[in-house]
Amino acid sequence: MESPKTLHFQNYRPGVAFDEMFAPDHLVRNNYASYKDHLESLSIVNIKKLQDATDQAQLLMGMTFQVHGDEMGMEKILKLDIIPRIIEKAEWDMLETGLRQRIKALNLFIEDIYHEQNVIKDGVLEWEMIRSCPAYLESCKNLEPQRGIWTHISGVDIIRDNDGKFCVLEDNLRCPSGVSYMLENRKILKATFPKFFDKILVQPVSDYPKILHQMLEYIAPVTHPNIVVLTPGIYNSAYYEHSYLAQEMGVELVEGRDLLVKDDHVYMRNTKGFQQVDVIYRRIDDTFLDPMEFNPESMLGVRGLFDVYKKGNVAIANAPGTGVADDKAICPYVPDLVKYYLGEDAIISNVETYICSRKEDLEYVLDNIEKLVVKETNAAGGYGMMMGPKSTPQMHAEFRDKVRKNPRNYVAQPMINLSTVPCLADEDFSPRHVDLRPFIIYGKDISVIPGGLTRVALKEGSLVVNSSQGGGTKDTWIV
Repeated sequence: MESPKTLHFQNYRPGVAFDEMFAPDHLVRNNYASYKDHLESLSIVNIKKLQDATDQAQLLMGMTFQVHGDEMGMEKILKLDIIPRIIEKAEWDMLETGLRQRIKALNLFIEDIYHEQNVIKDGVLEWEMIRSCPAYLESCKNLEPQRGIWTHISGVDIIRDNDGKFCVLEDNLRCPSGVSYMLENRKILKATFPKFFDKILVQPVSDYPKILHQMLEYIAPVTHPNIVVLTPGIYNSAYYEHSYLAQEMGVELVEGRDLLVKDDHVYMRNTKGFQQVDVIYRRIDDTFLDPMEFNPESMLGVRGLFDVYKKGNVAIANAPGTGVADDKAICPYVPDLVKYYLGEDAIISNVETYICSRKEDLEYVLDNIEKLVVKETNAAGGYGMMMGPKSTPQMHAEFRDKVRKNPRNYVAQPMINLSTVPCLADEDFSPRHVDLRPFIIYGKDISVIPGGLTRVALKEGSLVVNSSQGGGTKDTWIV
């Protein structure tokens, strides 16, 4: 009887990008050695069954995401590829230290911007860059968030460059998403490879809801606080995550219509009447929080909420106004902000970025747009972006015109071949490009969850990993 066919890596060809499993001489890297042996001991049939079981598990858990532009707005699973991304602890320790440094500096920057503005007075940053930022909220001037923390939950997008060096692509400091997929991916992979998990020591991520809850308690204006998660509602693409986190923390999931302001406090309607709310983990944008203070047409927020917040009677995470620090035109300054506020060199460098509001940068971008990735400074999810080397001359011309008309709205970066990790494709392993979004919680201490969400471009050759653009995910193992 013919033995079951197994998958091997003889035909695996990473290409020019840094491959995280194989060195250029095709020798397996240390972090993947034992896992490679385990994979090659399985038959093709078994590996496909494991992937199919993973897909089914995601559907049963409701792990769906609305892909922008999909016909009829249908929900699809945020596909989890069963081959994990494995990072050695020594590398992770460097990243963890660098992320703590970065978030600490960004928090000090936001505090400074809404108070003394010494960073402007000392010439590190121009006032025009802040004034023109859509996420800068004049209403937050002199605001005092609970415990002095603005950036309670952060997600920093990190890539490896062509040499394998980690660098920051951008910061997400308002309502970063994806942590629920990180948590559920781990549960699924532990069920998929139980014997292998027993053999190796993968750092856990399951403490995230506990750490998040502890942080929300820490910033509360009262002891034994009542905490809620504020969601835009079931039609939001990340609603699964909102409901998941509320359930994991054992707190109520509410919409704006469930809350009201009375006597300088926030209350939640329930079957017993009204219950005071002390902490709001908000998953809606700043300007939708309170129609009396920001967007008067908002149907998602709570009338009078901002006034209660300013009086210190309710805590909000993340703090309103935090988005001023994740504007893509501010990101290139972060190493300077680290030096300015902490007196230290940035441990994690930034991807080289051209700020189009600078005359010399604008000229370079317009002359070299076909070589660059051009991004809107206040967009997210992969929207408002053009990848020059993969775009048409017509698209180049359109973006030249957009950049020329509104330089402040754009930045540009060299197109970097994101590192690759093997994925299961048909009946073989094939390299796919990945990035990494670690999650950082800032409470009594700064906690970096070991691993984060690896996003993967499922289409061969694609560099777009965003879930909203049809990307997938991998479990991230720190070993």
